[in-house]
Amino acid sequence: MTEEPKTDGKRTWIEEIEVAGEELVARIKQLAADSKVKRVRIVEPDGDIALEIPLTYGAIAGGAVVLAAPVLAIIGALAAFVAKVKIEVVHEEPAEAPEPTA
Repeated sequence: MTEEPKTDGKRTWIEEIEVAGEELVARIKQLAADSKVKRVRIVEPDGDIALEIPLTYGAIAGGAVVLAAPVLAIIGALAAFVAKVKIEVVHEEPAEAPEPTA
């Protein structure tokens, strides 16, 4: 996991997950439902970024799955061609506020 410094008061870090091709769509759906996930990158075994998906918090969760169907179809097609793929998950959460001093 790597952490990116931010000046806007938010803490951002990148988590790398390796998954089998058939697990890719399910894992992307699971990550999209997480409110702290800002972006998901699917990285090919040679290191090239195959797909980058910016997420608004929980955008694919619930009723928006219909809108995300084309993206999920692309991910499904990609999963059919690869045995293993790496997912880079960019998390973001507000930095903790400092304790007030008296």
